Amino acid sequence: MIMDSKKWKLPAWLCVAVALSAGTGCRPNPPGKDGPETFKHNPLAIMGTETELTVVALSSEEDKAAAALRGAEQALREVEAKMSSWMEASELSLFNQAPAGQACKLSETTLGLLRLSAQLAVKTDGTFDVTCRPILQVWRAAKKSKRLPTDLQIAAATGKCGWDKIELHSDSASKKVDGAGVDLGGIAKGFGIDQASKALEDAGLTGGMVNVGGDVRCFGRRAGGGKWRIGVRSPFDGDPTFAIIELANGAVCTSGNYERFFEIDSKRYSHIVDPRTGRPVDRAPSVTVVAPTATAADAWATALSVLGEGGLELIGENSGLEAMLVIGGPKDYRLAMTPGFPKLLSKRPPPSAQLP
Repeated sequence: MIMDSKKWKLPAWLCVAVALSAGTGCRPNPPGKDGPETFKHNPLAIMGTETELTVVALSSEEDKAAAALRGAEQALREVEAKMSSWMEASELSLFNQAPAGQACKLSETTLGLLRLSAQLAVKTDGTFDVTCRPILQVWRAAKKSKRLPTDLQIAAATGKCGWDKIELHSDSASKKVDGAGVDLGGIAKGFGIDQASKALEDAGLTGGMVNVGGDVRCFGRRAGGGKWRIGVRSPFDGDPTFAIIELANGAVCTSGNYERFFEIDSKRYSHIVDPRTGRPVDRAPSVTVVAPTATAADAWATALSVLGEGGLELIGENSGLEAMLVIGGPKDYRLAMTPGFPKLLSKRPPPSAQLP
């Protein structure tokens, strides 16, 4: 799971997936011609990162496009207001603050995502587990104090994790032990992207893309025609076209640890924690997942960052998911991909020998 979920992964200037053509190359239509145009909106202060909302609509549909963009922004803000663990008044924060045994009323939206997260914990062999909040808190404290947690502290935190410590009811949730809690930082952003994308699709426009901190969902066609082009940023030198994915409908999420780490006693530790051991892992500097939904892509990008290459066998059992892992350093990295991933690439990553 992701230790620093306050940023909901990476700020836009570090994130490893970028929309390359969400409106680029779009020219105004000649006077009197009602052709497709690109309309964009960049709402501020959502999920601690940069957001870009894009729709493709006819020139005469400008008002319709603007309303769709506002609806997409609202969808993102509603998800954040319910599921952020950094907003004290959010549903999730109130649940985390409650004592054991107290049922906390939750919206069906939040409960639905918790139920899905419980299923994903099983499918990912426990590597995606939103109940690992106690472990994340221990390592956040270590990052701040520059002191490693003790084995006893890690064991105590791990003992408060697991779905056997959480009960989900018809309209509420409760904890069985004090100190248990949930952190949705590894899935709520993807879910929010899906909700925003739905708002755009429901408007009946030609196409659109939602990009939150580099995690993307797209549908339809861009203004110039053809599929959307999504760049995967290099985890080594920041090249935004390290690889290029072409996609008509679906989502791309990337989890990277090369730029996100902290140091204690001159040793680097990843921001990604294995919920099973309670300790940081550093198996792959970049994991990219393509899926029908950003919810699935977000969760599996986190899980594969923990599982490493071996996790590709698990992802192969889940229809519609494709993944690429970058393993190693800039001079000797290699790629591990599901069989269908190369078909999505219009540009493959360069050989490691070509990197500086």
